[in-house]
Amino acid sequence: MFTVDLHAHTRFFHGFQAEPTPYDPIGARLLALWGRRAGLDGIALTNHDYYRPFDSATGGPQFIPGIEVTTTAGHLLVVGPDPPRRTIPGERTPEEVVSQAHRNGCAAIIAHPYRRSRVRESDAEFDAVEINGKHPDNAERVRALAESLEIPVVGGSDAHYPFEVGRTVTRIEAPELTPEAVVTAIREGAVAVDVRDSRVDELMRTGYEYVHRYL
Repeated sequence: MFTVDLHAHTRFFHGFQAEPTPYDPIGARLLALWGRRAGLDGIALTNHDYYRPFDSATGGPQFIPGIEVTTTAGHLLVVGPDPPRRTIPGERTPEEVVSQAHRNGCAAIIAHPYRRSRVRESDAEFDAVEINGKHPDNAERVRALAESLEIPVVGGSDAHYPFEVGRTVTRIEAPELTPEAVVTAIREGAVAVDVRDSRVDELMRTGYEYVHRYL
């Protein structure tokens, strides 16, 4: 079994939308450092509307290719061997993103389904729905959604700062930790979610809720 954070970002802020930044290599190294401390085997790098590959750090965790696509209805995670390199925010429907993901052997995951998102209302054939590290209080609601859609639940921290990585993770049953094996495990439901609560996480979530509600 492997412990993987399926939703993490290499930059520490929301600027530079949809394009790589000079800070990405630093962010990737810091994610690896904190990921090792959190006991992670893998981290999916899912920046907003772009994918930039990085070699995995010596000693792990392994980086899994991914992207967080801004669709016409909200955010979708695409994780696997060949995610899109760039997407234009708000240009494509969830159905279009999911179709391309499947053609490229990737999994399509509904990200934070109850935060500024209507993606869950789409008829696209999603592979999973996410319990998001910023909003674990929605876990039962997300599980009910997954049951209604007949798809698995996965977990990701949605880390924008390195110390956030690993606060919500996915346990993956697979013979090896490759992008292809991760996709197969998600589609087969060979996954389980682990939410790691701490006082620091609770304070950060309160801050995020304030930001998303009032700013």
